[in-house]
Amino acid sequence: MAKHKDPISQALDVAPMEGEVVPVEKKEVNPEMETDFKYARENLYNIIERGTDALNGIVDLAQQSQHPRSFEVVADLVRTLSTANKDLLDLQKKMKDLQPEESKNQKVTNNLFVGSTKDLTDLLEGGARKVKTHKDG
Repeated sequence: MAKHKDPISQALDVAPMEGEVVPVEKKEVNPEMETDFKYARENLYNIIERGTDALNGIVDLAQQSQHPRSFEVVADLVRTLSTANKDLLDLQKKMKDLQPEESKNQKVTNNLFVGSTKDLTDLLEGGARKVKTHKDG
């Protein structure tokens, strides 16, 4: 029995499984991709800012004229600005996916058994009370 307190392994009268360190592949970011990301991001910021300024003017014009076409233009511009904002967030998410991981290793601290109660009982009765490692097979 292990010296540290693990209520599950104590209840099942088995030795607790040790966590396994799994190396995570480090992703290198291409400098050209970083430059393209910054350029695209800056362009999207400019589009959103100019679009917002234009929207304010068009809304005033539409309210003064009360012409249906001007309100249609306002709706189209709102839709375009909404799409530009979504594009900015998508760009951020895509770039985050390409960034290298903060840590090189992740430690597995929890194990999960997927199966029925019968499967678990068979494992325990079949000698699974001994801790098996990948080397043991």
